[in-house]
Amino acid sequence: MSRPDRTRPWGALGFVCLAVGLSTAMASPYLTLFLDDAVQASAGQIALCLVAAPVSSVVIATLVGRLSDRLPSRRGLLAAAASAGCLSSALTSVVRDFPVFLIITVTLTASAQVMVPQMFAYAREALAGSARIAMAMSTFRTLFSIAWVAGPPLASLLLTVGGFRLTYAVSALVYAVAAVVVLVAFRHRRPDIGAQRDTDGYGADASRRTIWLSVAAFVLTWAASNLAIQALPLHVTQELGAGVGTAGLLLGLCAGLEVPLILGFGWLSTRLPVHRLLLAGAVCGAAYMAVVAVSDTVWPLLVGQLLNAASIAALSGLGITYMQDMLPRHQGRASTLYSNAIPTGALLAGPVLGAAQHTGYRMPYAVGALLYVGTLGLLLLARQRASPT
Repeated sequence: MSRPDRTRPWGALGFVCLAVGLSTAMASPYLTLFLDDAVQASAGQIALCLVAAPVSSVVIATLVGRLSDRLPSRRGLLAAAASAGCLSSALTSVVRDFPVFLIITVTLTASAQVMVPQMFAYAREALAGSARIAMAMSTFRTLFSIAWVAGPPLASLLLTVGGFRLTYAVSALVYAVAAVVVLVAFRHRRPDIGAQRDTDGYGADASRRTIWLSVAAFVLTWAASNLAIQALPLHVTQELGAGVGTAGLLLGLCAGLEVPLILGFGWLSTRLPVHRLLLAGAVCGAAYMAVVAVSDTVWPLLVGQLLNAASIAALSGLGITYMQDMLPRHQGRASTLYSNAIPTGALLAGPVLGAAQHTGYRMPYAVGALLYVGTLGLLLLARQRASPT
């Protein structure tokens, strides 16, 4: 059996994580604005695009995830996904016809989304034999958080200077650089995971019941997280009578706390089981949502951002490692199962946000608290064998 390649391009991998996160963070928050202002899409067309985009990304990511575990190398797949992102952004910078944009969204843009799970699968395989897998994976996850802190303000600046044409052109350039880095710096062949299984302490794959209960838990997690973010500006302005700037302050505070907490939970994972830390994250999430649902002033929300950030850090920072532990020889599939929970959760949150227009914006937080309780219950039902990380 071939020995694993111990050349680990951590700097290159970190750069690609940051680049992909930055490109996504520059485009995603302004999608609705782009459709409304640049494409002049109708309300029905916008709704169609907002549903088609996550559904197509889930379908393509699922197919690619299964295929990727059969390939001798993820390098070509990662380069192709980055190239799809480059072409998607480049075309979006000039396309203003809705049907054409929709085709780009469900093909090229959706194909680019596989970069995230495949990068984490690549990183996990490169970490084979390490005693600090969860810590390293949390570090890579932190780079995405940093990208999301910098991406929206950068996009806002580019929009002011050169409109959507410049914004998407810069996004295309970032994707192009990422594709080149993948081709130049990433190793060509995957390590022999089967040969390393015993030495790394991995047993057989977890049961289907455990896997799907865990996937359901993460879907509920991301549905609750989506509710927490999307409802906040309206809750702050309509329920609490504060300004929009207050909502921005709360979101920025959470993002700032999230980065060190992700690293902190990664460090804790070297001393405590990952499963236990995920349970703590679900408890923090339920507590935060409950605080927001009953508060009549902004101050409890400011203090509550520590609970919110801790929940995000635990569940998003360690969740992908937890899924990968369940499928040690199918890292592409495992990473995809976790990543697909994000758009699926967003789809579940949509109807709740729509109903909140009639019931008030405390309701999404009450529902979010119940969703986190559901996450806690599903994780307890799906208790995995003691994780090696």
